[in-house]
Amino acid sequence: MVFIACITHLISIHSVKVVSHVTALHNFAAISPHRRFAIEEIKMFSTSAMKDVVTMDEGEVRKKKQQLRKDIRASIKQLSNNEVENQSLEIWERLFDLPQYKQARSVGLFVSMPFGEIKTESALRRVIRDKKMLYVPRVGLDFELCDMELACVNDFEIDDEDFFKLWPRNKWGIPEPPLKCRTIAKRGDIDVLVVPGVAFDRFGNRLGQGKGYYDRFIASMRLNDETDLLKPFLVAVALAPQYLGDEKIGQSYLSVPVLDHDFKVDLVITPKRIVVCKEVEEELNMLKK
Repeated sequence: MVFIACITHLISIHSVKVVSHVTALHNFAAISPHRRFAIEEIKMFSTSAMKDVVTMDEGEVRKKKQQLRKDIRASIKQLSNNEVENQSLEIWERLFDLPQYKQARSVGLFVSMPFGEIKTESALRRVIRDKKMLYVPRVGLDFELCDMELACVNDFEIDDEDFFKLWPRNKWGIPEPPLKCRTIAKRGDIDVLVVPGVAFDRFGNRLGQGKGYYDRFIASMRLNDETDLLKPFLVAVALAPQYLGDEKIGQSYLSVPVLDHDFKVDLVITPKRIVVCKEVEEELNMLKK
């Protein structure tokens, strides 16, 4: 029954518009497999080709997402442990230098999977050392929760720098805050939310693992506060293969296939740069006029 409830909760939107314009096909074969796939979801932003709109049903988009997940995961597997560690450290250095992080009183941060994504151990320790409130995801050891919650771990014994390694692990092998961490994030509690994913693009689009946990959590948490700012501030962290990036085919950018309920992030941090997604989108919107 829990599984059925989760599936029912996931299905809410039945249509999507994807802007696509494919050029420079003679360069197509030289692109890596996951980028060759992503070209099908290219958003073309130029003064002469803004009306190329193709409507795909939700089932088709989900198939494209699944294929992109497969391709990106295969690319990540090609990274050595040292490469993952080094890229992770470079990403965290950029995060901790952000004014949004420095000003934040609270941070939402995940514990990384055993393999296949950025390593978060050093970042978890740093947030605690910086004396910020740390909220960590919890979905249930057997994934019994349809919705993800983020539990504050500061009220738990964290004298040990490897405090998270003492936590119970769920079916994916990811440590989760124990039930004694009873303070659960409510709207407005988290200033900066670090968002994982399989792939990201320069427009802030995110491809998750397919469970919908983060999209539903963000929908429940994001609101306009008194200063008319959206909270939490969403920061995606991407290893090099996970960022579809600034690579272009002709005048076209690679992008993640999305549905209407998929949330965009505000920043994407890669080992080499910080992508300010809202500013990029505003620049491209000006080209439409």
